[in-house]
Amino acid sequence: MLRVQSDPFDPGSELSAFAQGRTDIGAVVSFTGVVRNTDGALEAMEIEHYPGMTERAIGRIMDEAHNRWNLSDVLVIHRHGPLKPGEVIMMVATASAHRAAAFAAADFLMDYLKSRAPFWKKETRSHGENWVAAKDEDEAALDRWT
Repeated sequence: MLRVQSDPFDPGSELSAFAQGRTDIGAVVSFTGVVRNTDGALEAMEIEHYPGMTERAIGRIMDEAHNRWNLSDVLVIHRHGPLKPGEVIMMVATASAHRAAAFAAADFLMDYLKSRAPFWKKETRSHGENWVAAKDEDEAALDRWT
């Protein structure tokens, strides 16, 4: 399941719903991303995307993860629009028969979402605005999946 939305969501509720009633799985792994303010100057982050294109791109990588690790289920929720520090920005959950597959798939999805998903982030700081550039370490993390 994939949702790209502006509305806030509760990761705990989402995770409970994701795993509820499942007897075919032995592992659920989740990651929740939060807008961080490491230097105290971040006032807001604006996330932009192209509806349709973003969902197709993320859907393809979800399918790849599902097939590569024989997952029982995959969930990705990603917000767009204005966000404040401390707000939940995204969540990934994977379910599989065994934990190794669930962990690997979640890690793979996070690496993809961090560096390749078609989102653009603009930070508003106390001293002005700037678009967030891709980080070399995020790009390098993708190499382990090829």
